[in-house]
Amino acid sequence: MKLQLALDRLTKEECFRIVEETKGSIDIIEVGTGVIKEYGMTVVREMRNRFPDHVILADMKTCDAGKHEADQAFEAGADITTVMAFSADQTITDTLKVANDAEKQIMIDLLEVHEKEKVAALEKLGVRLVSLHVGKDKQTDGVFDTELFSLINEFDFEVAVAGGVNLDSLPSILQEKPDIIIVGSAITGSSQPKEIAANMKKMMDEFSEK
Repeated sequence: MKLQLALDRLTKEECFRIVEETKGSIDIIEVGTGVIKEYGMTVVREMRNRFPDHVILADMKTCDAGKHEADQAFEAGADITTVMAFSADQTITDTLKVANDAEKQIMIDLLEVHEKEKVAALEKLGVRLVSLHVGKDKQTDGVFDTELFSLINEFDFEVAVAGGVNLDSLPSILQEKPDIIIVGSAITGSSQPKEIAANMKKMMDEFSEK
């Protein structure tokens, strides 16, 4: 089980400071959509150069021009880039081909997807990694709705979880055994990001050892 740090609504300097503090506990560094919009692919390149041993995810949230945007992300040093589930089938298959050719990964963001038929269609397209995602605007009380797992429990995906995950909600999420847990403001908004990340990773490791 991997811990992914989501860097959003931060300055570039804050991003690098927080990653430096938490690098011992995190497995995946997510350069968030807002950070990419503010600083471009330069910040992805810098993150790759500064942290060569970590997996880098560029949260592009691609919904069109799939081949071009996947190429952008991977050429900048990302190992994973994100594509929205509502994108055209051609967009998704184009990005999957680019990823396959580059030996990288595509994470399909299931934001606002509620129908299993759509999930089944994604599986048929060759999707292997998905993100169960509660968007920032819909997060309430820091509680991740574990009912979302019912959307994908009949399929053989690698599953990431994102949206309001914190130390309080983590135990219930662990029971669902996701592959990747994505944490943003619970770490980045803390005055002690190193300690929060370490505590989360410890909880995850202890659960995996049971």
